[in-house]
Amino acid sequence: MIENVVTFDEPKDYRSRRDFGCVSGTASRPRNMLRSTFRSLGMLIGLAPVESLSEADELRAPALEALLRNAGEVGANAVVGVQFAISEDEGACNVTAYGRAVELEAIA
Repeated sequence: MIENVVTFDEPKDYRSRRDFGCVSGTASRPRNMLRSTFRSLGMLIGLAPVESLSEADELRAPALEALLRNAGEVGANAVVGVQFAISEDEGACNVTAYGRAVELEAIA
């Protein structure tokens, strides 16, 4: 079970006992062409493109869940250095969460 997920290399009062390497998790969703058209029209009249942010935000949680599942499968109890990458290709929005799967132990 994953106990720690952090964006830095090692949490305070813990040390890395074993390094399992890089793990990632990805979530994708096809882009809604109607929504994209309205977003483009909104940009023309000066409205903020809120939908593009919300699509990525909605995919962030499933990407993180996939990352944790993959880290757990290799025996890690933590993921450090977590980062997110967002991309769009062929009409789909993709969010990838990645980091280093490790086994942490508390420093006594």
